[in-house]
Amino acid sequence: MPHLIELDTFNTDSGNLTVFEKIIPGTIKRVFYIYGAGETQRGGHRHHKAWNALICIHGSCRVYNNDGQTEETFILDNPVSCLILEPKDWHIMDSFSEDAILLVLSNEYYDKADYIDEPYLVNQTISQ
Repeated sequence: MPHLIELDTFNTDSGNLTVFEKIIPGTIKRVFYIYGAGETQRGGHRHHKAWNALICIHGSCRVYNNDGQTEETFILDNPVSCLILEPKDWHIMDSFSEDAILLVLSNEYYDKADYIDEPYLVNQTISQ
């Protein structure tokens, strides 16, 4: 099940420092960011192994999630908010503001075989 956490942030007169550490299991192996997406949908998958942490470091976006039992929608609009997605979390990111930059950190390298593109069916139980 996804969960939204607030990252440790230190505010000073010389700026803000937000820290991402000890948030997802394992080592961060892949970092990427999405920008210029507008109203298009991104994602539309879940994983066999990868955990992902999503931080909208500028602007805002919406994340729809279905973990096979619960559907939830999250609005990411603050760079101290981090949405943790477990491998079972089928997700879609959309409604990007014009200035949105969505940072994604993953504990796995890109591997096409790790992606599960089919959404959960109604009343489908999780089998992995």
